[in-house]
Amino acid sequence: MEVKGVLGNISFDGEWITISKTPAGVKPAPVRIRAADITGTRFKPATRLMHGYVQFLPPGSLAAGEKGGVLHAGRPPYADPHSLSIPRKANDGAEKLVAAVEQARS
Repeated sequence: MEVKGVLGNISFDGEWITISKTPAGVKPAPVRIRAADITGTRFKPATRLMHGYVQFLPPGSLAAGEKGGVLHAGRPPYADPHSLSIPRKANDGAEKLVAAVEQARS
């Protein structure tokens, strides 16, 4: 299962979540998190005017807060390795991915 986000994608194979970001410049290594280790998930659907996001909370970490401002308002900063912004057309896929991760957690 894979969701294409803004500047990256999230894939889930039933056990591992992989977040790959595609910035300009040096490409960072993908972040892999085991679904059973996740302590929580956050999903904010995108609207016509604003991107949404998917965020996973690994053990011992706090959720990155939402940024303010005009262009990046309402979503975690790009530097947060455990989240990815999503466009409106990815809402359904992201919702299914989050549900699959929640089911794998339990």
